[in-house]
Order: sequence, then C-alpha cells, then structure tokens
Amino acid sequence: MDLKKYVIDKATEAKDGAKILAKASSKTKNTILIKMAEALNKSTERLLAENAKDIELAEKKGLSKALIDRLTLNKKRIEEMSAGLVEVAQLPDPIGEIFNMRQRPNGMLVGRMRVPIGVIGIIYEARPNVTADSTGLCLKAGNAVVLRGGSEAVNSNKAIVEILRDTASSEGIPAGVITFIDNPDRQVIMELLKLEGLIDLIIPRGGEGLIRTVTENSRIPVLKHYKGVCHVFVDRDADLKMAEEVCFNAKVQRPATCNALENMLVDEAIAEEFLPIMLKRFKEHGVELRGCPKTISIYQGIKEVKEEDFYNEYLDLILNVRVVKDVEEAMEHITKYGSAHSDAIITNDYNKAMRFLKEVDSSAVFVNASTRLNDGFQFGLGAEIGISTDKIHARGPMGLEELTCSKFIVFGSGQLRE
Repeated sequence: MDLKKYVIDKATEAKDGAKILAKASSKTKNTILIKMAEALNKSTERLLAENAKDIELAEKKGLSKALIDRLTLNKKRIEEMSAGLVEVAQLPDPIGEIFNMRQRPNGMLVGRMRVPIGVIGIIYEARPNVTADSTGLCLKAGNAVVLRGGSEAVNSNKAIVEILRDTASSEGIPAGVITFIDNPDRQVIMELLKLEGLIDLIIPRGGEGLIRTVTENSRIPVLKHYKGVCHVFVDRDADLKMAEEVCFNAKVQRPATCNALENMLVDEAIAEEFLPIMLKRFKEHGVELRGCPKTISIYQGIKEVKEEDFYNEYLDLILNVRVVKDVEEAMEHITKYGSAHSDAIITNDYNKAMRFLKEVDSSAVFVNASTRLNDGFQFGLGAEIGISTDKIHARGPMGLEELTCSKFIVFGSGQLRE
C-alpha cells in the first residue's frame, strides 16, 4: 500500500466533507448527535464483543494495567459516551455567533463571527471513548475529524466509527466528516503530520512520548499537554476530613488519568495528625507510597521518595508524599515539579486560597475540590476533546468554543479608505 496516497485520500475525504458540514444547521447537527447516542446504546453488545478482542490482544502483549484500563469498555462507559453526545447536542451552537461588535468613527460596524476550524486530526492511544467524544464535539463545532487511534483499540474504534458514520450519512452529511485511519503502521502518523492545507489542527492524546513525537514532527499547529503531574496541598487550615476525601478521590478513583493526583503536599503544622490516617487508608487500597524523610518519620514502612520521582506521571496507584513548611513552599514545589495541568489546595483560609488561585500557573486550579474534576463533562462543556496546557488559543478542557476560531466581519454603508 502507498501510505502517502492512503493518508492523503483519507484527509481529502474529510476536507470535502467539512465544506458541507460547515453549512449544516444546528438542528441537523443536533439530530445526528442524538441519533449517534441512540445507535451506540443499541450497539452495546457489539461494542463489548469488539472491545473484548482488543483486551485479549492487549493482555497477550503484556500491556500495563493502566493501559488496559483506558482501553476497556463496559456498559457504563458506553452509556457515558452516549450521554456525552446528548449533552453536546443540548449545548448552544457556537457557529455563526457574532460578538465584539462595535462602531468605528466612520460609521462602519466591525465585529467577529465564530466559525469552524476545518479539519481536525486526533491522534490518540487506547481510549475508545475518545472516538465518540472527539467526533461529537468536532461535528457540533462544524469540523470534520480524522481519527488515528492506537492499534491496541482498533476493533473497538472501527465499530464505533462505523456506527457514527452510518448515522451521519442517514441525515445527509457525508460520512467523510468522520474519517478513521485503521492502518497500524506508525509511518501513517508521520505522513498525516505533513498534510498542511488538508488538516488544520492536530490534537494528540496519549503518553508523553506520543505527544512529543507529534509536536516535533508536525507541520500543522498542535494543541497538547505533555503529562499531568498533579498536586493537592493540604493546608494547616484545612478541614482534614474533607482533605482526606479529596486526596483519596484524586488518587484512587481512577489513577490512570492525566488529572489524577501524583504528589500530595502536607503542611507540617498538621502532618502528624493527618498523615497516619490518610496514608493508612491509601495503603489499605493498594497505593504504593513514596515519602520524604519527614513523612517517613511520621509514618514508617514506606519507600523514600527520590527527587526525580516528583516529576513522574505514574498513571498508577503510586503516590509521592512531601511535608512542606507552608503554602509558600507548596507553591514553589508545584512550580518546580508540576506540569501546569491540575493543582488543588485544601484550606478554609480565604486569603491563602485566593493567593493559590492567582499564583499557581496551571490549566485548572482548585480550592477544596479534587483534581479529577478537571474535565470537560464536569465543567459543563460536554464531552471534552482533551485538556490543553498550552497558553495560546485554548487552555484547560477543550470544548466547543475551543474547536472554533473567529473571523472579522464588517457592515458598511459605502465607507472608503482615505
């Protein structure tokens, strides 16, 4: 197979479809999204059967538990995929929105109109839900999508894409607006990243290695985050029961996600009271603990954390614990070791909370809430297409507005340039 031609043909199909989708009404797009959700639910047994093939192959290859968790579909996750599509359908359509309209001294009106970006390439690993989430958001924002999922989820992704393409076609939208690259050859990604003019934006979702490879080789603009080294700082003025619940949720609820807790920082003033209870609970739930010398002096029998550990995104039941002097030292730690993804403070002190919000430079900063909440669905954006730690165009969970751009529009009455 000529890989270059194969990829160009796929992208061209998406580009052609994008021209028609950009003109589709909100009613048409919403109808498609709701029918897609219904079709996924009706196809639960088929999706589980295809997913079981992927899981079996993943286990034979010896893939990590974290990767297999991200790969796994179950009835609840299929329902969540469907619910995400319905929620996106219920959101206001950003396309065609006119904003910042103002009158110039010569009488002309100048403003902006929100328009689709065009064709968006999504390169991702493992998670089949990304296929539906990305499609729903791109479609509602008027964009065609080129999907290149990991080979470990090819059966699941193929089944999802077939269902979504059939639904789009049934409503008069070209199936090409949902284009899936099913060739597992890694060279396909390199060819895809050269297609400036056909693809307008690349969004990689996966491990740091994948994202760096995409960023270093792409001729197309990339929205990304490299990794999620997330923190919770338990302040001396925290409600310790709340702190216990937040930290436990942030680490244990689903550790294989980019917004899961990796470094727990504890104010020395409450460390002796808080750590024994908290660390005992973590250990009872299988969390491997790595502590600083002060932590080990309070709770013995755990590994000593190495400095390089603080930079790690474990995506597993492993947690670094450090006792810090105060909020100042906590923020210094976050600045040095964090990845500008999701960081939280647990405190009842308003001034410290506000200082933390202002000074911690991350895509989402929380007061008295779990980092696991940094998510498009949780923030009311509908299913997200990813979480960006970039500072240009989009930052944090990327929903509908982040998948659009704007153009200037001008209303005149014969004005000329003097």
